[in-house]
Amino acid sequence: MSDFSKLNIQDMPDNEGSNQTDFYDNFRVKLNTVEQFPSMYTFKFIVKADAEKLDEVKSIFIHPSTKFAEKESSGGKYKSITVETFVNTAEDVIDHYKSVSKIESVIML
Repeated sequence: MSDFSKLNIQDMPDNEGSNQTDFYDNFRVKLNTVEQFPSMYTFKFIVKADAEKLDEVKSIFIHPSTKFAEKESSGGKYKSITVETFVNTAEDVIDHYKSVSKIESVIML
């Protein structure tokens, strides 16, 4: 793993004229620059405090090494979920983000 902080989705520049393929291509390049694969990778999400949504996110991460940590917001309306899991490549990271992005009202950090 690198000495850099974990790369977050919001670290990617907004290219309003670009399509989604460009975004993921740029993200893949950035991941390969700051991470070494295979490795453990940390994902962070914010989910409405809804057990169904939490379970949907968790169901995407099936590797036996996967660990979850949850923290409820002060008002109790949201939960942050940190997922640490093994990935082989930058493409695995992107695939996980794409899968989570299909779940309504999940914020990816």
